[in-house]
Amino acid sequence: MKNCLLAISLLVLFLSCNENTKAKIESSALISDTQELKEAIEKAQPGDNIILKNGVWKDVKIKFRGKGTKDNPITLKAETAGKVIIEGESYLKFGGEYLVVDGLHFKNGFSPSSAVVDFKISHKDTLDEIAYHCKLTNSVIEDFNKPKRDNSDLWVQFWGRHNELSNCYIAGKTNRGPTVRVSIEGIESINNYHQIVNNHFGPRPVKGGPSGETIQLGNSYTSMSPSHTYVANNLFEECNGEVEVISSKTNFNEFRNNVFYKSEGSLVTRHGNYCTIDGNYFIGDGINENIGGIRIINTGHWVTNNYFFNLKGTSFRSPLAVMNGIPKSPLNRYNQVTDVVVAYNTYVNCSSPWQFGVGTNIAQADVLPKSEIRSARAIRTTVANNVIYNEKGLKSIVVENDKADGVTFKNNIVDNQGMDFKDFDGGIIAASLELKKVSDNILIPTGIPNDVEAYNGFDFDTIEKDLFGNSRKDSKSIGAVVGADVANPNILDKSKYGTSWYSNIMEAKEPTTHVVSKAEDLQTKINEANNGDIIAVAEGTYTLSRSLIINKTVTIQSQENAKAQLVFSGEANTPLFSLESKGKLTVNNIILKGNASNYAFASLKENMANHFGLTVSNTEISDFNYVLKVYKESFSERITFENSTITNCENGIELSEETNDKGDYNTEYLTINNCNFNNVKQNVIDYYRGGYDESTIGGNLLVTNSTFTNCGAKEQNKRLLNHNGIVNVNITKNTFKNNPVQFVSILWGAKNNVESENTLVNSGQIKTEENLVMKLMY
Repeated sequence: MKNCLLAISLLVLFLSCNENTKAKIESSALISDTQELKEAIEKAQPGDNIILKNGVWKDVKIKFRGKGTKDNPITLKAETAGKVIIEGESYLKFGGEYLVVDGLHFKNGFSPSSAVVDFKISHKDTLDEIAYHCKLTNSVIEDFNKPKRDNSDLWVQFWGRHNELSNCYIAGKTNRGPTVRVSIEGIESINNYHQIVNNHFGPRPVKGGPSGETIQLGNSYTSMSPSHTYVANNLFEECNGEVEVISSKTNFNEFRNNVFYKSEGSLVTRHGNYCTIDGNYFIGDGINENIGGIRIINTGHWVTNNYFFNLKGTSFRSPLAVMNGIPKSPLNRYNQVTDVVVAYNTYVNCSSPWQFGVGTNIAQADVLPKSEIRSARAIRTTVANNVIYNEKGLKSIVVENDKADGVTFKNNIVDNQGMDFKDFDGGIIAASLELKKVSDNILIPTGIPNDVEAYNGFDFDTIEKDLFGNSRKDSKSIGAVVGADVANPNILDKSKYGTSWYSNIMEAKEPTTHVVSKAEDLQTKINEANNGDIIAVAEGTYTLSRSLIINKTVTIQSQENAKAQLVFSGEANTPLFSLESKGKLTVNNIILKGNASNYAFASLKENMANHFGLTVSNTEISDFNYVLKVYKESFSERITFENSTITNCENGIELSEETNDKGDYNTEYLTINNCNFNNVKQNVIDYYRGGYDESTIGGNLLVTNSTFTNCGAKEQNKRLLNHNGIVNVNITKNTFKNNPVQFVSILWGAKNNVESENTLVNSGQIKTEENLVMKLMY
């Protein structure tokens, strides 16, 4: 009887399982359009798979509501990962529990809302509107920018709790706003334990002003709230948007085992307290001074087991930059650094390993309100058990912008190639070390003296592992690594990060040269060219009545040695070269002539969703209204004029329309080298950044080896070179002759504005003002 009952039970169980299997198979629906998608989402049950058919999905607004379970989530995925392309005005919003989206590719569009991917559908505080335990994975978002640079959005915005961004590739954001933000307004979003893991954050171009972070956790006004966001095992490659690659603005966040590779910024504890920054790699190229490390503000952070290599940044972009705070700081400014531990880190070939008192501005007290003066030095801070190796000795291991008298240094080892340094009561010890190569970017200092043991500070026993995950138990070694016999971790193997199906590795391609001998063929050949190609213009004169549209990377040059001449007869206020989004133009060895009312080069007046670029060399430019006119919300990483002449133009190079005084500007690098300016009446060089913001440390002007003659006659402010608010200015080895102005330049002494070896003849003076009065941004 028992055997019979057992057999019946097994039969029932088998049939039940079989029915469940059938249900699972039937729940996988292939969806072909947005109406089917909406209906499938409404009907979805735990364990269901909603499969989007391969192809382009344009102007699709996905509101993914549902309630899965931990073991049986509801999944929305591509039929084939990477083959479902989301374009146009599109977004994805999560609302509910245990929802997964897998394999989508966002490109060729923008979100019409405040985010591309949002872990909240609306601001109703209901379970089906906010996301919990939801995940975006194995997906790509690239170049999904708003048409206007000042229109802010986020590409991924977290709300709720326990949500995840994993194994994604995200790159190319150019408009205002962080790429990823964790928002914690509301009790449903604090103590969130979100995870941002195993992603590849690809290049984010320089934005030209603030609000260009790759990740921002919280904001100023929620900065005292607990977040517990976990950011781990990500690759940040050339994330150059602004000075902060990651801006942590909440409490109890963890940053572990990330790789920051050639990223022009730092991991910054901007607001909030008690961050753990452990086991990360910060890799520079040994040249670029904008590549940073870790910048510390606020209380209770632990910086341990990190590796810094070939970083040449200083001040805000030092490998370790510890800031001064504002006494009794408001939430949106700078709190004093207190109770911080910096231990077991390794620094190899870094120009300025440790800087303290960064951002001190006591000298500017006469032009800033008391509430902006950063005079509160770091206190109760311990720097211990670190190793520094320098190929070339440094004058200072510790740079004290303000006194580091609240910092305790213990058992730090430095090989400074025999150069003396301040040892802080024996807390920094000189030694002769050697390097063991693990990879091209990981060199481990060895040979630490046997009599130097790790300092055992309070709670140091909680630092249980080293950079490579080896146990520190019973080890007395210092630096990021216990021992030197380690395997290469291949930190720059891009296959370890991001999606399973997408790679940003591009094969180098030899440019194709397209020869042009007729004016009417110029635009045709530009249209036919691929990125990087060359348009070679045969000798002769080419009269053009319409603008040449540049929306790709292309070089236009004279064929062989004879200069071709382009004569532009177009309407007033139109450019010979219209520089559109993604248009990066090099003009070489050409003669350009206008009709006195039109322009040589100009950006679009609007909808510059991506950057442009311009290099002009060995070129003669004359008889234009403007040589270059750059409109508001247009940005170029580099604009260069070299070995060229500019003659008889009403206006020169104008980049001055970002007048909202929010720290924005039109180009990161403006370089004028070995050029002749003659009879340019106004705006000879007009390059503007407005607004007081210590975190906007950009704008770079170099004017060198050039001659300015009879220029500036119509300059209303009687200033030849206008560069108000630009932080880095170098005017050197130029000749200024017979320019009817009062000032050639007014330099900002408190910033990096310098001049040298200039010759001034009947051209006013170069003046330095230590402090500029600027409008506060906050």
